[in-house]
Amino acid sequence: MSVEVITTISPTTDDPILARNGISPQELEQLPDIATQAFDSWRTTKLQARQDIVQKALKILDERKEELATELTVQMGRPIAYTAKEVATAVKRAEYLVGISDEYLKDTPGQAEKGFKRFIRKVPVGPVLIIFAWNYPYLILVNALIPALLCGNSVILKPSPQTPTVVEQVAKAFTEAGLPSGVIQYFHSGSPRIIESIVRNSKIKQVCFTGSVAGGLAVQGAASDRIVNVGLELGGKDAAYVRADVDIPWAAEEIVDGAVFNSGQSCCSIERVYVDETIYDEFVSAVQNVLKGYKLGDPLDEGTHLGPVISKRSKENIEAHVKDALAKGAINATPANETFDNLPEKGNFVVPTLLTNVDHGMTVMKEETFGPVIAVMKVKNDEEAVRLMNDSEFGLTASIWTKDTEKGYELCDAVEAGTVFVNRCDFPSPDLAWTGWKNSGKGVTLSKYGFDQFVKLKSYHLKDYPK
Repeated sequence: MSVEVITTISPTTDDPILARNGISPQELEQLPDIATQAFDSWRTTKLQARQDIVQKALKILDERKEELATELTVQMGRPIAYTAKEVATAVKRAEYLVGISDEYLKDTPGQAEKGFKRFIRKVPVGPVLIIFAWNYPYLILVNALIPALLCGNSVILKPSPQTPTVVEQVAKAFTEAGLPSGVIQYFHSGSPRIIESIVRNSKIKQVCFTGSVAGGLAVQGAASDRIVNVGLELGGKDAAYVRADVDIPWAAEEIVDGAVFNSGQSCCSIERVYVDETIYDEFVSAVQNVLKGYKLGDPLDEGTHLGPVISKRSKENIEAHVKDALAKGAINATPANETFDNLPEKGNFVVPTLLTNVDHGMTVMKEETFGPVIAVMKVKNDEEAVRLMNDSEFGLTASIWTKDTEKGYELCDAVEAGTVFVNRCDFPSPDLAWTGWKNSGKGVTLSKYGFDQFVKLKSYHLKDYPK
């Protein structure tokens, strides 16, 4: 049987840059066995010892962030000016999770009663499978990996074929930090059948998936013939509502960044913007002014704001959304910009596109675009804005932009999303639960609740021996 070869294609040049051998079905069967053996030892390791190893690994990753940043830029196309910050932010996020692990993992006492001792203990679930995406691979990975390890689980990691070195670098750092063999394993594959096979393995006790809705449904389906928890972090169609009282230039700058950073390739990027009709024209003009200052081009250039999107397929999907909108009456209001008008000859470069006169009959307002498109729609009032924000199969994040923060807070209560912002966007915070509503997923990462999926509760009911 021939070995699957997984080739990483540069989004900047369209050329092959890396190749990895995929795992065979026979090798795949061994991973849960090794993870189970490692789990039997790691689960009894004291929490302080687990914390020490995690902290050492994080220090190693932080020291190498410039090297890791270059790898990330080459593999997925985010400009070099920003990739080191992802690694640094991932380290800080992980350190926060380490810091709350003592409090979270301590026993919960039961009711006091003479002659009895009762308490609830959080114990690890067992081998955990983590399948994670390419768009923010270090941040996405630490969301699950760090609490899983701190709780005492072994883990098997499956990275995206687009960013294969991320998992290799993380595993290397943990090995150097003293993590026992087998506690972290990883494999490369581009085969859905391979993924489904390991999800079905009865020795896998928890599955964490970050990616598309279609991928999440496939993973959930593969796990449906047994009792196993599946956490899903999926897509979004995140909305922003700009009220009439805002500082328009400031709001425009913030919203453009929230829409096109990382070329719009974020599950929580702003994909729909609803603007009070009384400031609509002025807001559109402000967005145009912001876009004039952006530089699209070579991601290895320190001055570049926007690089390519991840693949030709992604580029075609984004362009199809724009084409559909224009055919249905939208207006392309993207301003003139020398870098937008002179795209590199090679690579998957997409102009950050400002669309006006949009409505919910257009694909760009309904389906996840996952690209640098800012679709702006006029609304009459708060009620219409909230109704349109909720008119979506997704519910990851949403934002309200207003000087009246109390009113913003009130509107947040009516918005159907796992995270709601006032005067901010596109910012997962480690102390808050990161969770999707509707087709944006199920389960929680981050905060103390992000540990829940990696433990099961065990009650201890002890009675003194009669004398």
